[in-house]
Amino acid sequence: MLSLPITALYGSLLAIILVVLTVYVIRQRLTLKVGLGDGGQPALMQATRAHGNFVEFTPFMLALLAIFELNGGSALWLYPLGAIIVLGRIFHAIAIIQSTKPSLYRMLGMNGTFIPIITLAVLNLLGFLKINLLGSYTW
Repeated sequence: MLSLPITALYGSLLAIILVVLTVYVIRQRLTLKVGLGDGGQPALMQATRAHGNFVEFTPFMLALLAIFELNGGSALWLYPLGAIIVLGRIFHAIAIIQSTKPSLYRMLGMNGTFIPIITLAVLNLLGFLKINLLGSYTW
C-alpha cells in the first residue's frame, strides 16, 4: 500500500492553517460588511491576500514534497523541509495581515517558501537522474 506519512503530517498542519486563514477572512467580511471583493477595506484586502497567497503556493509545495517522498526521499530531508514550509506559511500570513510594508516575518515567510520549492525541485530532478546527493534518497 502506498503511504506518505510525512507529507500527510505537513499537509494536515497546512490544512489547519488554511481553515484559520479562511475563518479570519470570514470574520473580516462580517465585521466590515463586505460580501465580495475587499470593499476598499485595507484589513480585508490583507486578509484575502494572506489567504490567497497561502492557496497559491501551498498546494505546489505539498505536491513537490509528496513527489519526493513517493520517490524514496529521505526523512532527513522531508521533515526539515516540511517544517520550513509550515513555518514559512505562518510567518508570511502574519506579515501580510499585520502590515503592507516589508517586514522580518514577510522575509522569513518568502524564504520559507522559495527555499523548499527550489530545494525540492532540485532533489526531485536529482532523483530522476538517479543522483543521491547527501543521502537525499533511501534507495
